[in-house]
Amino acid sequence: MTEPVDATIEDRGTPTLEAVARAAGVSRSTVSRVINELPGVSGRAREAVNRAIETLRYVPNEAARSLVTRRTNSIALVVSEPGDRVFGDPFFAGVLRGIHAGLSGNRQLVLMMLAEDDDGAQLESYLCSGHVDGALVVSMHGSDPLPQRLAAAGLPVVAGGRPLGDANVPYVDSDNFTGGLLAARHLVSAGRGRIATIAGPEDMAVGIDRLVGWRRGLSEAGLPTDAIVHSDFSVDGGAAAMAELLERYPDVDGVFAAADIIAVGAMRELAQRGRRIPADVAVVGFDDSVFATSVTPRLTTVRQPVEEFGRTLTWRLLAQLAGEEHLPPSILLPTELIVRDSA
Repeated sequence: MTEPVDATIEDRGTPTLEAVARAAGVSRSTVSRVINELPGVSGRAREAVNRAIETLRYVPNEAARSLVTRRTNSIALVVSEPGDRVFGDPFFAGVLRGIHAGLSGNRQLVLMMLAEDDDGAQLESYLCSGHVDGALVVSMHGSDPLPQRLAAAGLPVVAGGRPLGDANVPYVDSDNFTGGLLAARHLVSAGRGRIATIAGPEDMAVGIDRLVGWRRGLSEAGLPTDAIVHSDFSVDGGAAAMAELLERYPDVDGVFAAADIIAVGAMRELAQRGRRIPADVAVVGFDDSVFATSVTPRLTTVRQPVEEFGRTLTWRLLAQLAGEEHLPPSILLPTELIVRDSA
């Protein structure tokens, strides 16, 4: 077995692999096996090596270590959105915080890749060429083939959100159906009789599932479910969708927006048209992001655990990399309604 080549220089005072071996009273190959977490080392020898490493403050050469373990100690976060949307939407900031927390205590680095303008071929080639140990794929549109292609190539992959199409990969998602249902039921219980929705993109499971939940909530109350306009996840998209709703359905008195960032745009448009919130039109969002408490009136919204979403994504991938068995193919995180002033 190839041993890692130590890159440190002993005569500069930096401890080497050989120095650790001498201090521990074992061979260089034994130190190598302990550092690379390989079997075949007694507990006594392993303890002696770890004690020597701590005493000498030896830092293993990660590049050399990867030659033995065939691990890069890095994972990719692939986001299929333009950069301005990724960095302008609090959802992605929350996911990143969760991923960072999920990696606490691990040696993994995160390589973030925006796949908006990529046809998948270059990205797939890079990810499957040994540059990363696994990938998290978030914000997929349509029947995105990338997760399935990565999995077929042998790269561990976990999807953030329910994949559409035939992708047979593990995924983590929030309970978007129940969230849409809770929003609709709340608007119904508030006495609203003409309830519309600004749904998310039609090519994303998150948009579809929240829309279906909203429809279920109105149907069980015997209310019509025709007042639907779709939007991307942006403030301007929400404003344009709200303007379209008011033109097509001027008697709307309740709106469920598929994301807080959409709701902010909808509320802006309502204010410009002199519609009072919630007296004339009640508004419910989704996410419980920083937007929810920074607008006036404060936004009633469906909370999804965004940071927990990022942590769970990371846990699921790391567990797969560690060879854990009987892992769940999908994990659904709970959502809940947070009532504030807008509805």
